[in-house]
Amino acid sequence: MTICDPCKELSKKTHRAKPHDMLRKLEDVRIFIGSGSRGYEEQDYLCLDCQAKFTHSTDKNNLPWTLWQG
Repeated sequence: MTICDPCKELSKKTHRAKPHDMLRKLEDVRIFIGSGSRGYEEQDYLCLDCQAKFTHSTDKNNLPWTLWQG
């Protein structure tokens, strides 16, 4: 299946971008505790339209919206 246009656009956005209307959370948010206030969160999403899977990360060293293909 091809990736829908909203998912293509989201994969280019920053960590502040909100998930588009067809994305749904898959599991609970994962919280990573680092030293001081350097912890971050990750959340997995699934697009109900094209079945694309995303991980949204607030870690500055990760891509904000990672599109998983495979």
